[in-house]
Amino acid sequence: MKKIQILSLVAIAAIAFSSCKKTEEVAEISTPQFQAGQAIKGDTLKGSVKGTMETGKTYYFYDQVTINVGDTLVMQSGVKLLSLSPNAQLIVKGAFVSLGTKNDPNWITGKDAYLNPSLYKLNTLQDPNTDPGLKPGSAMWGGIQCEKTATLVDIKYTHLDFSGGTASASNPPNGYTSGAALFSIFFQNPDGYLILEDCWIYGTTSDVVRGNGGKFHIMRNTVEKMSYNDGDAFNVKNSSVGDFAYNLIMGTAKGGTKASNKGTYGAVQTNINMYNNTYIAGGWRSVDPDRGANVNYEQGARGNAYNNIMVNCKTGLRVLENPLADTLNCHYGYNLSYGDSLSIVNRIYPAPHIARPNSHDIPNPATFYPGFPSSYTLGQAYSAPAIVGQNNPKFVNFPLPAVGVVSLYNFVGLYNFHLAAGSPAIGAGYTGFTPMNATAPVSNEFLKATVTPPSKDLGAFPTDGTGNQH
Repeated sequence: MKKIQILSLVAIAAIAFSSCKKTEEVAEISTPQFQAGQAIKGDTLKGSVKGTMETGKTYYFYDQVTINVGDTLVMQSGVKLLSLSPNAQLIVKGAFVSLGTKNDPNWITGKDAYLNPSLYKLNTLQDPNTDPGLKPGSAMWGGIQCEKTATLVDIKYTHLDFSGGTASASNPPNGYTSGAALFSIFFQNPDGYLILEDCWIYGTTSDVVRGNGGKFHIMRNTVEKMSYNDGDAFNVKNSSVGDFAYNLIMGTAKGGTKASNKGTYGAVQTNINMYNNTYIAGGWRSVDPDRGANVNYEQGARGNAYNNIMVNCKTGLRVLENPLADTLNCHYGYNLSYGDSLSIVNRIYPAPHIARPNSHDIPNPATFYPGFPSSYTLGQAYSAPAIVGQNNPKFVNFPLPAVGVVSLYNFVGLYNFHLAAGSPAIGAGYTGFTPMNATAPVSNEFLKATVTPPSKDLGAFPTDGTGNQH
């Protein structure tokens, strides 16, 4: 499907506006709201659904809810969509839009978790086997599962909590086999658009986003407690292009951001920018000992990876040698890595993989690679005891060195990852590249992405306040 057809579909379905009305649940809002079709009648979604969930209202679902080809389902701001069963899923064949705002966010989560957050969102160090956000079987709804016809998924300022589970034997979503782990968002249209910005994701079964083709804008999100033992936060395959930036990613099972050109479409090379992200304690629950990289380029993929902060992650920057990433077009550097142990700092550039150290990285590889750069051998192992506990990024509030088990720091809670005065990350960034803005054809004022360019500071929270808004 051509871009103009995709945008026409959304425009035909959704170029109506309505003023917000006062309800019992929220105060009156004077700004207009985006609307597609008619307001949803009743409070429970089932079967095939289209139209608009009205601002401030609460809705429920308990099984697969389908948005058909040519249809659009919209959540205006302040909407809560609460699951009554783990079987609840959104099956997107057309377009799905959730337009929460900073002051009036949306929620898609389990009813019990929403009503009793203190029982489910634990802000203390927890054993993954008993943590309600991680233990197997903790999913409360089955995620947003898109078919190859899905044209647009546009999610802003929305809490996506406790999603995943396993694909049913009787009716698995398109692209899954029976019993497979469900991704929180599965997108698989190389001509479609996925915008995920300023959202919160807490507790998943597998990947937050799995992309098998598409135009992606994934920016300024906060991810916590992602997957029990298998899954990357943002993981895209063949014919995927876009930007992953200003995301705070804490406690992933495997990796943070990953790009591969593996797949069957073949028309477009995977090209993903990964910049100004902050990764904390990622990779420690991976069932694959070679996984856990927080910036990862694999088979035939390309992109730019600059200005990232990686703290106490199992593995840092991974560029795969077999099958080979597009190393001629993978550009990276100006990244800060910190580790509380020798095992962590010895895998900033994990051997035998072929990430090439950059003299602008923090720490400078010349401090621990003998002979760097003149006699350095690509993919060689190293030992760097002198940098254990060095290059503290000086977050406003986060314990470094960690107190207790490093891998259990998988929640935000009251921590503050803004940069304090004197941080080595301030002013250490690289701004000499441009975001792809792959979703630019989505130009409606309510739907379009807000692209934040690279910063002169490292990480998701630059000192000028333009990054992650959480």
